[in-house]
Amino acid sequence: MSTLSPSLPSQKPEKKPVKFSNLLLGAGLNMFEVTTLGQPLEVVKTTMAANRSDGFTGALKRVWGRGGVLGYYQGLIPWAWIEASTKGAVLLFVASEAEYYAKSAGASDFVGGISGGIVGGVAQAYATMGFCTCMKTVEITRHKQAAAGIKPPGAIATFSDIYQREGIRGINRGVNAVAIRQMTNWGSRFGLSRLAEQGIRKATGKEEGAKLGAMEKILASGLGGGLSAWNQPIEVIRVEMQSKTEDPNRPKNLTVGKTFRYIYGSNGLKGLYRGVTPRIGLGVWQTICMVGMGDIAKEAVEKLTGDKVTAKH
Repeated sequence: MSTLSPSLPSQKPEKKPVKFSNLLLGAGLNMFEVTTLGQPLEVVKTTMAANRSDGFTGALKRVWGRGGVLGYYQGLIPWAWIEASTKGAVLLFVASEAEYYAKSAGASDFVGGISGGIVGGVAQAYATMGFCTCMKTVEITRHKQAAAGIKPPGAIATFSDIYQREGIRGINRGVNAVAIRQMTNWGSRFGLSRLAEQGIRKATGKEEGAKLGAMEKILASGLGGGLSAWNQPIEVIRVEMQSKTEDPNRPKNLTVGKTFRYIYGSNGLKGLYRGVTPRIGLGVWQTICMVGMGDIAKEAVEKLTGDKVTAKH
């Protein structure tokens, strides 16, 4: 009589504890990203999205005219630092948890990566980014007023005026567009990066799940970041919704749909993709920092402290 061997249960992902080191790692990586290449690329991208008649060269000249080299770091302190230190921590924690639950439900690395990125991106938008994106838009508005010969109020005075007139809703204007941008951003970046990792393993003869080298990780994450710029129209819509400049042709009480129709009617499809060049550069750099350098930084921290860092990205 033949005996039936019991089937082995499928291996589940390990449940990782929440650690302060995970959140600190995310904050540190984003602070590094924004203080190096991130903020100059962000300023150029936002300038092109806000001034859709400008090309890349025109935007560079416009930013330089606002203060030379320092013009490219406009809004870095404190707004970009506040945003970077909070959103990086939120992204690493929430994306890691969401990817764990997705894989526990049977998702592949690719689907798990997308799931983690989408949930982490939405958490970024609603938990941390409304206030900071508002203040960065205020900076752009102030310079537009100055160019028109109007003495702009200070950033805090402008923010206080928005809050007094429109309340919480006013300082979070465009937050739904930010949420769409973030969920598609990080969903694309994490998912495409994982897909690129699988392709690199096949091309180099590595087994499934085998460890990649540092340059292979950076190549995979860079590809994911660059390809994620497909959603640039959402970024242009976000900038337009948060802009405080007066335009008689712009509809009142803008929604994502109304803003899309306004930009498309005024500037066509080209207007919706204005700023995509610096956006690709920014996407590559952000993803290299958060995905590629994140893995490298985790290994360095673990060797230095002997403490296991459990964040996935």
